[in-house]
Amino acid sequence: MSYDRSTVEAVIQHYFDAVYEGDVDKLGAIFHPSADLRSLEKGRLKVLAMPDWLDYFRKRPSAKAEGKPREDFIVTIDRSDQSTAFIKVRCQLPPLYFTDYLVAMKLSDGWKIVSKSYLYDLRG
Repeated sequence: MSYDRSTVEAVIQHYFDAVYEGDVDKLGAIFHPSADLRSLEKGRLKVLAMPDWLDYFRKRPSAKAEGKPREDFIVTIDRSDQSTAFIKVRCQLPPLYFTDYLVAMKLSDGWKIVSKSYLYDLRG
């Protein structure tokens, strides 16, 4: 079965813009407040609550303000139904280059990212 990708793609483009611009308000608008971020740090699971991640973004200079290059793209979108999507994306905040796995759900107020797992490479 085929589903309209445009609404999910719009949320992901909003995500890319917010990350590059360091815009905490934009990030807060597309993530569900209960979302968390998960990664492996030195072989251990690290879980970061949404308020802590937004606070991190608030304190760091944006890639845009620093004139860093931007490269972000959707690798794949997997839709199981009209209200659930699993999205793999690539983006960068040099010297960090990320692969993000996002779970998005269509809630009463539109598509929201409800979970993010990620890994990154440190380059340069």
